[in-house]
Amino acid sequence: MKNYFIALIFIMCPFLSNQVSAQIKLRLPSILSDHAVLQGSSECKLWGWGPGAETVKIVCSWNDKDTISVPIDARCLWETTIKTPKGTGPYKIEFICGKQYLKIQDILVGEVWLCSGQSNMEFNYKWGLNDPESLNTCENDSIRFFQVEQDYDEYPRSDCKGKWVLCSKNTMPDFSSLGYFFGKKLFNAINKPVGLVGAYWGGTCIQVWMPKESFENNDMKRFLSNIEPYGWAPKGGSLLYNSMINPISKYNFAGVLWYQGEANVADCSSDYSQLLSTMINEWRNKFANNFPFYVVQISPWNGYSGINAALLREQQELVSKTVSNVGLVSVADLTDDVADIHPRNKKGAGERVADYVLSKQYHTQSVFNHPVIEAWKIEGNKIVINIKSLDKLKTKFKEASGCFQIAGEDKLFYTAKVVKNVKNKIVIESNKVVHPIAFRYCFTNDAIPDLFDSNGLPLLQYRSDNWK
Repeated sequence: MKNYFIALIFIMCPFLSNQVSAQIKLRLPSILSDHAVLQGSSECKLWGWGPGAETVKIVCSWNDKDTISVPIDARCLWETTIKTPKGTGPYKIEFICGKQYLKIQDILVGEVWLCSGQSNMEFNYKWGLNDPESLNTCENDSIRFFQVEQDYDEYPRSDCKGKWVLCSKNTMPDFSSLGYFFGKKLFNAINKPVGLVGAYWGGTCIQVWMPKESFENNDMKRFLSNIEPYGWAPKGGSLLYNSMINPISKYNFAGVLWYQGEANVADCSSDYSQLLSTMINEWRNKFANNFPFYVVQISPWNGYSGINAALLREQQELVSKTVSNVGLVSVADLTDDVADIHPRNKKGAGERVADYVLSKQYHTQSVFNHPVIEAWKIEGNKIVINIKSLDKLKTKFKEASGCFQIAGEDKLFYTAKVVKNVKNKIVIESNKVVHPIAFRYCFTNDAIPDLFDSNGLPLLQYRSDNWK
């Protein structure tokens, strides 16, 4: 028996030796992979995993004479920052750790945007886009997608599933249509590669996209207590941030496109701004990037109760006025059917967001400003409204009517008619209100605006009252 054990030890020694000497694999996150787009002329992080106490050597082909050496810590993590070039590529990046070697290639340098939210951001070609011919003109190797696989977790993850793909007839139909049309117009205007990262999930409330730290104070904790579960998407706080946003928080983005809010209309229509502003600030903190944040207002739909959708749109606009570097884009006039919560004109929506970004951020377009109501006064039974606009407001209909409402002391609103429309001034009245004290414009769930500036942008919804 003694001889048997001695023999067994000799047999096992080579295997034990291999296990002791075997190194932990050198590994990169999924977003650092072939065909990736890196933010140009900026500092970008590279990170990953490997054997502790070893060193990773990194060589970027745009500066192949400079080798970067990065130590791997006791947690088997490594991270460094590189400067990306002005050129667009393609490039490659090599990673060497002892005898281990990794290479990511066909890397472009350009503009990288994160597209996030719920189903109107997720809406893609296969859902029934109203521009079917767009598939025949989508091929473009300089527009690339990284779609984060939908998943959820109670705890923050360090990696996600997904891969970079080139824009083609095979890949475009699966990616956010709003994101695609935004990226296409951006590329055509600046002639630089565009990387679009999609992290979205239909039917999700904003709370699932917010990191745990968002709810640390008691005032924010209340937003976690009234979430009712349902079967087609997770709704618990931070679940999607943990699995779909945290893994890409080290990536450098030019900005964020956010189209969400429908799932919060019922329960947070009057305090959504607190949630959205907190999320924006937390994302910027987690990403270590004060990136621009562009909010697409939720679209008209007749399935909401009361005027909750109008209230939530008001909250979205409030964030654009109170949080720095936040833009608001209305797509209410692009709604083709108020009985469908998913407007199909995503081309118009994506291009409108691109117009805003090109104007505000890249300065390649003319001024992008929605006309807004800036002052008003009562004159007898009429209300005189001053509009801040580029030019005289025009209407797509024969007469601008149905969107304005007037109320008297009884606080009941009646449809008003426009009796005068000169540059920057509109006069409205209603024969049912003798002594008006308040008015509203498009302040219902499903109102489609009927007044437009010379740049084609609709007048934003408005209410002069703050009645509940």
